[in-house]
Amino acid sequence: MVVVGAGMAGVQTAVALREQAYKGPVTVIGAEPHQPYDRPPLSKAVLLGKAEDSAFDVDFESLGVELRLGCEVLGLRPDQRELDTEAGPVPYDVLVLATGAEPITLSGTEGVPGVHLLRTLDDAERLKPVLARQHEIVVVGAGWIGAEFATAAREAGCAVTVVEAADRPLAGALPAEVAAPMAAWYADAGVELRTHARVERVEPGEVILADGTRLPAGAVVVGIGARPATAWLAGSGVELGPHGDVLVDDRLRTSVEDVYAVGDCASFPSARYGERLLVHHWDNALQGPRTVAANVLGETPAVYDPVPYFWSEQFGRFVQYAGHHVAADRLVRRGDPTGPAWTVCWLREDHLVALLAVGRPRDLAQGRRLIEAGRRMDTQALADPSKPLKDATAD
Repeated sequence: MVVVGAGMAGVQTAVALREQAYKGPVTVIGAEPHQPYDRPPLSKAVLLGKAEDSAFDVDFESLGVELRLGCEVLGLRPDQRELDTEAGPVPYDVLVLATGAEPITLSGTEGVPGVHLLRTLDDAERLKPVLARQHEIVVVGAGWIGAEFATAAREAGCAVTVVEAADRPLAGALPAEVAAPMAAWYADAGVELRTHARVERVEPGEVILADGTRLPAGAVVVGIGARPATAWLAGSGVELGPHGDVLVDDRLRTSVEDVYAVGDCASFPSARYGERLLVHHWDNALQGPRTVAANVLGETPAVYDPVPYFWSEQFGRFVQYAGHHVAADRLVRRGDPTGPAWTVCWLREDHLVALLAVGRPRDLAQGRRLIEAGRRMDTQALADPSKPLKDATAD
């Protein structure tokens, strides 16, 4: 058993195999030299120097898992059941692809000094002294990672400007009526948010926008999205989707025999939502490996159809999301979106399909269970923020 990728999905695949009594050899190959680590703390505790690293609390030796770190995988030859790596070929009987996603770079900034990404432990280490010197920082992109980094930079005492090409924060993740109130969070935190702002180019010490505005920038942090890290699979026969995602079935099997894929690099068909989902979030990388392990062992085939979940900490708020709202036909608010705590619920034919909770973790926990159960909701009761969400069902 060989697992490519030593992030959450790869490590949890190895752990799940052992938990489900797989006795054969397990090898996990990781491109980075560091002990496998968790990524969410990078934009928080690690970045601010509150933690040295975020290594997983896993005893690989006692699990009988071999780690090959600092080893980049270059290609896959399914006909020989071999991986090509920097260290030479690696044979496999069953292979799991868990290579995650890689950040999208800002065109024209390759090699420009002072331009940073935030995806790896090394990225966080390079940014720590930037925050310590309290630079003027320009963040490109007002998505989840941009907001989280801006939060940390303000906590470190930096002057922060966030530039976003769209008309609002989180434009790619949430509809306008939900995301628009979040723009005020930036000003409340002392962050300048510039929307409808496209970067023309980056020069040492400043960012030039398309309208000619020049923003001073001791450092630039780019957070404009990520894509599956799958370029190395070209020519392998593994079928990829339009975003470079590995196309798997509902058991997380790829188009190639005995090759599975899990986590950020793979998209899966959801019967619950009636479409293929590509989920770039921690919980997906945690949950999927259990399904992979069950299907590898083959005793009880397992179908993967989760309610997607993620969270974000930004500007003093705890934001949680569960479900998938794209096909919803109705939106119901619980609470004032200009206040400190509120929830938005999405319904399809009166069934709860997704919710976003700001400072209301109980709503999220109850709502996630209601989505999983496919419960129909009483929309009038649902709109009352004083009523527990679990008591707003219609049946």
